[in-house]
Amino acid sequence: MHKIWLIIQREYTTRVKNKRFLLVTFLMPLLIIGLIFGSAYLSTTGTEHRKIAVIDPNGFIKTSLKNTNQIEFLFPENIDTNNYSQKGFTDILILPQFEKNSKTDYILRSKKSMGLMLQNSISEKINTAIEDQMLQDAGIHQNVLDSIHKASQFAELKAYEDKGENTSKESNAGLAMGIGYASGFLIYITLFIYGTMVMRGVMEEKTNRIAEVIISSVKPFELMLGKIIGIGAVGLTQFAMWIILITSLTSVGMGLLPADLQHQVTALQQNNGQMGSVGMVQASESAMRIYNMQHTIATANWPLILSCFVFYFLGGYLFYSALFAAVGSVVNEDPQDAQSLTFPITMPIIFSYLITNMVTQNPNTPLAFWASMIPFSSPMVMMARIAYGVPSAVSYWELALSMAILIVGFLFTTWLSGKIYRTGILMYGKKVNWKTMIKWAFTKQS
Repeated sequence: MHKIWLIIQREYTTRVKNKRFLLVTFLMPLLIIGLIFGSAYLSTTGTEHRKIAVIDPNGFIKTSLKNTNQIEFLFPENIDTNNYSQKGFTDILILPQFEKNSKTDYILRSKKSMGLMLQNSISEKINTAIEDQMLQDAGIHQNVLDSIHKASQFAELKAYEDKGENTSKESNAGLAMGIGYASGFLIYITLFIYGTMVMRGVMEEKTNRIAEVIISSVKPFELMLGKIIGIGAVGLTQFAMWIILITSLTSVGMGLLPADLQHQVTALQQNNGQMGSVGMVQASESAMRIYNMQHTIATANWPLILSCFVFYFLGGYLFYSALFAAVGSVVNEDPQDAQSLTFPITMPIIFSYLITNMVTQNPNTPLAFWASMIPFSSPMVMMARIAYGVPSAVSYWELALSMAILIVGFLFTTWLSGKIYRTGILMYGKKVNWKTMIKWAFTKQS
C-alpha cells in the first residue's frame, strides 16, 4: 500500500505543479461563463430578419397573419417574383386561392436559403390564419378569437415527483436534460483527456527506460493502480476548483446587479414568485428571469447528483484509463501504432456519448437501462438518468447494481492492464496487436 501511495503522490504532484494545469484550471471557468453569456447574446442579436412580400388572392390573410421579431409580412402592390428583391424584400410568398376541404400548396421564393425553423414558423402562421378565418366563417368574430387566444395562455405545467403518501417534489425535465447532457459531456471529454494522459505517461516511461527500474520493485497491479488514481485525483482537483471558481464568479456577478433588481429578486423569492405589494406588481423581466433560473436550479437534488458524478467520473476514468495504460505499454515510438490500438477503446466512448444524447430525452427505455449497467457506457448514461431523479427515474437497486458492476469492471481492467504492462513495458522494436495483448493478459506469468 505504501508503494501505491508513493506512485499516486508522484503522479499527482508532477501534474498539479505543471504550469499548463494551473492555466487550464483558472481559465476554463472564465471560458465557460464567456460561452454562456456569448451564446445568450448571440441568440438575441444574431437572429435573421426576413422581410416577406405576400401575394394573397384570398383577402383574409392580411388581417390574420401575425408578424414576429424575425419575420415581417407585408402586402405591397405591383410586386412579383422578378422585382421583389429590387424593392427590398428578402422573400416572396405566393398564396393560391384557398378552397374549402381542398389540399393546396403555397410557394416561398427567396434569393437566400431559409432555415427549417423559419419555414416551419411561416407554415404554422399561415395555417393559424386559415383556421381563424374558418372560425370567423362559422360565426366567431376576430376580437373574440383574439381574447380567447390571450386568455388561454394562463395555464402552466408543474411536474412533481411522488416521494411517498403525502410528500412530493417539484421536478423540471428541462433542467434534468441539461444536467444529464452536461454531465455526460464532461465525462466524455475527461475520458479522452485523462485516458490519453495515462497512455502518454506510460509511453514516456517506456521510452526513457524509467519503467525498467520501477517494475523491478513494484507489482504491475500496484503500478497501474497508483498511476491511474494519481492522474484521476488531478482531474477531481480540477473539477473542484472549477466548481468553486464558477460559483464565486456567479456570486460576484449577482452582487454587481442594480440594487432595485436585487430587491425585486429577493421579493420574488420570499413570495414564491408572486409580488406581494401593489407597488411591485410589475416585476421587471430581468428579475423574473433571474428568479425563474434560481428556482429551477433549486429543484435538482444537487448532493445526489454531485456525489454520483464523482463516483461515475472516477469509475469511468479508472475503467478506461487501465485500457489506455495497456496500450501505452506496448507502443514504442510510432504514434500510428497508438492510434490503431486505441481505436477499439475510443469507439465505445463515442458510442456511449451518442446513447447519452438519446437517454437525456427518454431516460426510462430498455436501451437506457442496459446502457446504464454495462461498464463501457454506464458512467455517461447513468448520469443522464440520475438527473431525472432517484428513485423516480432510477430505482435504488438499479443504481446500486450499476455501481457494483462498474467497480468490478475497473478492477478487472486494471488487473488486465497490469499483466499486459509487465510484458509490454520491457519489449522493444516489435509491433503488437490486441490479439497478442489478450494472450499476454491471460497467460500465467512467473
